[in-house]
Amino acid sequence: MAVLRDIPQVAACLPGAELTEVVDEDDYRGRVGVSLGPVKLRFNGIAHVTERDAAARRLVLDAQGADEKGRGQASLQVVAQLTATSGGTRVSLDQDLDLSGAAAQYGRGMIADVTSTLMGQFAANMQRRIEAKERGEDPDAVGNVTQVGGLALGAQAAKLALMRVFRRFFLPYQRPEGAL
Repeated sequence: MAVLRDIPQVAACLPGAELTEVVDEDDYRGRVGVSLGPVKLRFNGIAHVTERDAAARRLVLDAQGADEKGRGQASLQVVAQLTATSGGTRVSLDQDLDLSGAAAQYGRGMIADVTSTLMGQFAANMQRRIEAKERGEDPDAVGNVTQVGGLALGAQAAKLALMRVFRRFFLPYQRPEGAL
């Protein structure tokens, strides 16, 4: 749970994020940048820790931001849950993202795929830092597994979209039990 109490450590796990100010124990200012094809968005905002539950090993963070060029706004709630496993610690994330403006014009599927990719990278980076800490290593020395990048992020999002289409059209339809 120590890693979840260290918000600068948590922010370091999110690709494209930069912590710019620690306002107080529960409030932080920062930036998040992401490229969606030709559109590069950079949101400035504030994050507020709404829940820290050491016993449950859970952190809830609410963040709001606006694009630097005035092209939209974003709000995000992230719930991070740590679970002990036989091999160490498992990181689970649940997020609720709301976008308006230029980013929202990409459509639900693309936004969901990009968000899923970013949260997967975030979870992998956090997992790696937790494992380093459990081994007695400096988490900052481990670095991040992945960094956000326009081409790589777009490729991963496209892959998720193709998998969704494949499942929809090529996997056999399974009729619910009892249906005619």
